[in-house]
Amino acid sequence: MKDPRDRGYEVSPDGTCDGVYDEYTLKEFQAEMAEGSLSAEALVAYYTERIGRLDRNGPCLNSVLYLNENAPAQAAILDRERKNGKPRGPLHGIPVLVKGNINTTDGMPTTAGSLAMKGFMAPTDATVVRRLKKAGAVILGKTNLSEWANLRALHSTSGWSSEGGQTRYPWALDRNPCGSSSGSAVAVSANLCALAVGTETDGSIISPSSINGIAGIKPGIGLVSQEGIIPISFSQDTAGPMARTLEDASVLLGAMMEKAGNHAPWTKPGTGLPGDDRYLSGIRIALAHNYSGMHPEIDLMAAKSADILRALGAVVEETTIDIDPRLEAAELELMLYEFKYGLEKYLETYGRGYSIRTLPELIAFNRDHGETVMPWFGQDLLEAAARKGSLDDAAYKKVRADCLLYAREKGIDATMAALRLDAIIAPSSCLAWKTDYILGDHYMGGCSSLPAAAGYPHLTVPSGFAHGLPMGLSFFGKANTETKLVRIGLAYEGETKCRRKPGLAETVDC
Repeated sequence: MKDPRDRGYEVSPDGTCDGVYDEYTLKEFQAEMAEGSLSAEALVAYYTERIGRLDRNGPCLNSVLYLNENAPAQAAILDRERKNGKPRGPLHGIPVLVKGNINTTDGMPTTAGSLAMKGFMAPTDATVVRRLKKAGAVILGKTNLSEWANLRALHSTSGWSSEGGQTRYPWALDRNPCGSSSGSAVAVSANLCALAVGTETDGSIISPSSINGIAGIKPGIGLVSQEGIIPISFSQDTAGPMARTLEDASVLLGAMMEKAGNHAPWTKPGTGLPGDDRYLSGIRIALAHNYSGMHPEIDLMAAKSADILRALGAVVEETTIDIDPRLEAAELELMLYEFKYGLEKYLETYGRGYSIRTLPELIAFNRDHGETVMPWFGQDLLEAAARKGSLDDAAYKKVRADCLLYAREKGIDATMAALRLDAIIAPSSCLAWKTDYILGDHYMGGCSSLPAAAGYPHLTVPSGFAHGLPMGLSFFGKANTETKLVRIGLAYEGETKCRRKPGLAETVDC
């Protein structure tokens, strides 16, 4: 059996980050495991060493908060199962990193990146983690994130947490990896794991996936359990898969889903995965121009992507979605109300005996430890959430109804009905900006808010580069259309193959 540690970290002549299994897909991993040339134990050792070389040292990507000390032993058990002819499925023996706001056991704290939660040990795995273990995945560790999943301050810096510091962007180390699933996106892009799990309330899977040149899926609300995840908004929160290809992300989602066993519908044999230009025949798509103007090359990418989908047989219209300007304020109010309720419910459920039990106690901790917790930005969003009333308040009920009205009925639903659409496409996000601790993020836009507020599925696929920085194309639609969106996205991915390895450059000239 070959040992991946024999090569470790190298930099190839073109400057890209090179490793033994840097762009392997799940199918390639499983093929080598099946023939006996690779083991789960060796793969865990490979990624553990790679994290040491690239994340802890070298460019210090700082994307991994904790490594699971039990991962080698878990991998050995799974290797024995395979030798006994009992592989559990496409994730058997595959190392997966999960975001630091998801409950895990195995001696790893669940902190949401906050020093206020340092050392907090959840009593049980989150439901999504239990499902991954059941499917044969090895939980390799937990990833850094924007502290409290970016609901701490309006002028925060994505990828920074008081516990983990700044996650660095593997395409240009002086730029920002976006968030809040920063560590998950960076770890996947730089090949520090085979797959990762992120979470999203609005943009926290889609935006960092797009900016880091990987695929990500935000499932519709309810497809993946929220149990055991530090919450922001139960109306919009979901965990979702992040991978170097959409095909791998869809397999990971299949294992995470509540009712699909180890396989999502699109991963089962005989479901008509893309194989020729007739695959998208009859599919109706619209390119939404609401999200143009972020950068000329992003606009050009979107137009070219529409042409590619037309060449694959789809009918592609162009449209502008009627987005009510009141949606943005309503969504923020919804998050503040639900965060106050959800955080205290989480601490009541999982934090018995822990010193912090309420949002005011968290705020007080941050004030008392301001030099380490708040060196660059404050906690105005936490304080605003603490001032909110209960979920019985008429004001809360109104913003909840407004979000659904503007995002669903008058937004996505109206547009799709008028044009008889199967999906909407748009640029996923802006380009990566330079990290700025004084002014915060220089985020120029993206298309995440509408499907997030609607609770609808949304995915992003690598779609090209501008000045050496990755771009992503989004596909979103109505409730329960994950299967359709994944199939359309797979056709696009199969035709474009835009994924590349990051080069770990110090900067880029843009």
